[in-house]
Amino acid sequence: MNFNCETGNYHTFCPISCVAWLYQKIEDSFFLVIGTKTCGYFLQNALGVMIFAEPRYAMAELEEGDISAQLNDFEELKRLCLQIKKDRNPSVIFWIGTCTTEIIKMDLEGIAPKLEAEINLPIVVARANGLDYAFTQGEDTVLSALAQRTNKSIVLTSSDINSTSTNKNTQLILFGSIPDPVVNQLSFELKKQGINIAGWLPSKRYNELPVINEGDFVCGVNPYLSRTATTLMRRKKCKLIGAPFPIGPDGTRAWIEKICSVLNVKPQGLKRRENEIWQKLESYIRILKNKSVFFMGDNLLEISLARFLIKAGMLVFEIGIPYMDKRYQGAELQLLEQTCKEKNIPIPIIIEKPDNYNQVDRIREIRPDLVITGMAHANPLEARGINTKWSVEFTFAQIHGFTNALEVLDLVTRPLRRNQNVEKVTIQPFTDLR
Repeated sequence: MNFNCETGNYHTFCPISCVAWLYQKIEDSFFLVIGTKTCGYFLQNALGVMIFAEPRYAMAELEEGDISAQLNDFEELKRLCLQIKKDRNPSVIFWIGTCTTEIIKMDLEGIAPKLEAEINLPIVVARANGLDYAFTQGEDTVLSALAQRTNKSIVLTSSDINSTSTNKNTQLILFGSIPDPVVNQLSFELKKQGINIAGWLPSKRYNELPVINEGDFVCGVNPYLSRTATTLMRRKKCKLIGAPFPIGPDGTRAWIEKICSVLNVKPQGLKRRENEIWQKLESYIRILKNKSVFFMGDNLLEISLARFLIKAGMLVFEIGIPYMDKRYQGAELQLLEQTCKEKNIPIPIIIEKPDNYNQVDRIREIRPDLVITGMAHANPLEARGINTKWSVEFTFAQIHGFTNALEVLDLVTRPLRRNQNVEKVTIQPFTDLR
């Protein structure tokens, strides 16, 4: 495979935006983002204004006195956390560090344990600054921090113990924040193979976090969770199941097959299940066949999406990705290579930290049918006659599992279908009104 690195900056959303889906996933949480007014403006604009429900996140805005170390960080954060505890009564508070806290070396990890003991409320510190992390890696830092807390405040009931496997070697824990309907779908697909999941990281409530023990099997559902995977392996001594990710019928089948193979379970009916889904996608595949796509790189889902689209008949010119962990995405890369060989097409070049100026030049030259890009480049490319799709939409959509493959192709084909409809319209010239 052809890898390259252009050492461009991360041209992505700020990773503190992970708060948008995490506060909804962990229902008894509160997220306190510690940063400047710029961070607050970003959250307000990027995440929208909640009219009917107050979101469980807030900004702790650093003023000049904070940055110049003239104020007491501990007392200020204590005041805010006590107010949060009084008003919202969460089970856990997450402190999300931003670029400013990194630059001024704010000791959040040192303050949190002392304050946690004083106010008797768990405080989890996660760094999600845009200096070090791309858009979706904010979730990775949060789950990595959460993984280290899983055995501290959890007490299993007898029913919990009975519902999990008594054989410690077969205990499986999945990690990745996905909507509850998708959790149910993936859990159901594994249950059909006789595999029970001991828990998910994150869980819906903080006190429902799974107990993670040495030797447990863990498997991720998203490609951007390499830090969490490393924490589970190194800190918790878990065994990582390196599988392709359950995106697309092909990826979902491969994901389940790999879990089955590690747990010594013979998979049943997976190929038939995959074929049934491909048949349901036929109307979308007809639109995508022989169309070309270019990934500029934004959310680290690019490898999985490219592999699925190649399987669906598209030609992928280039896969830009903000960060590439070849170990964690190793199985996904192998499936991409295998898919290209099956389709008898060249393996696309993969460019880590792409330079967007260079990418725009390449897009002008090859003129792909579709560019999947961050929002900053969508309108300029559209103005130059290039079809685009916002990569952020794949982050917030339900794209995992067999049935949600339709959602992926619906998003991909939408700009192509829109322009096909426009082309069918005949524009009549203005008549002379004199």
